[in-house]
Order: sequence, then structure tokens, then C-alpha cells
Amino acid sequence: MKNSKIVCWTVTGLMAAFMLFASVPDLLRIPQAVAIFGHLGYPVFLLPFLGTAKTLGVIAVLVPGLRVLKEWAFAGLVFDLTGALYSHVSVGDPAGGWMPSVIGLVLVGGSYVAWRAQLAAEDGPVINTGRTAAAAH
Repeated sequence: MKNSKIVCWTVTGLMAAFMLFASVPDLLRIPQAVAIFGHLGYPVFLLPFLGTAKTLGVIAVLVPGLRVLKEWAFAGLVFDLTGALYSHVSVGDPAGGWMPSVIGLVLVGGSYVAWRAQLAAEDGPVINTGRTAAAAH
């Protein structure tokens, strides 16, 4: 169980750093972020919204407990990264343009899988009684 916690927090820490690093340019509307958004055809006013959403998602993932909120946060981060990947591929960007999205998806996916494994380790084995939910009532 201790190894699963170490793996979970290592992968989650890398993912959190990556996503926070990606949210700062959006929040500050730095010229490079504005240029990338313009290249992708998106309005600049979305930058602070996306930066804030990424930051809040990372906070939700890092705070202990809050299982349902964490699930939603992971989903939101996946939506953000999938949208970024699709946008870069759609405009014909080379791998250097869309590879950060792929790296982010791998980190978010790894963090999610590690978190779920950690939950399973904490909750213990699930016993299958062979009864369905409908038969139990």
C-alpha cells in the first residue's frame, strides 16, 4: 500500500506541476499564449477562463477526499487537453505543437489510474456476491 501511495503522489505531483505550468500563461495572458490562441482561432477572452479552470482542477485533484469532485476535475482536465490536441491537429500544427497535449493526457491519465488504484487499496477487495442491484431489493 505504501508503494501505491508513492506512485500516486509522484505521478499526481508531475501532473499538477505540468498543468499549473500550462495555466500560468493563460491566466497572465502572456503574448505567446495570445499568439497560440489566435493561431488556433480562439478569442483571447477564453484564456483566463481556461487558466482558472485548469488551476481549480489541479487544486481539486490535490485536496484529499472529495471523490466526486476529483472525478469531475480529472474529466475537466481531460476535456481541456483533448480540446487542445484536437485544435492543434486541426490547424495542421507539427508534433511540437500538439505533443504537450499528449504528454498532459498521459500524466492526467496516469494520475487518475494511480488514484483509483490507491482508492482500491484503501477500500480493500470488493466481494462479488453474484447478486445484482435489482435482485438485492
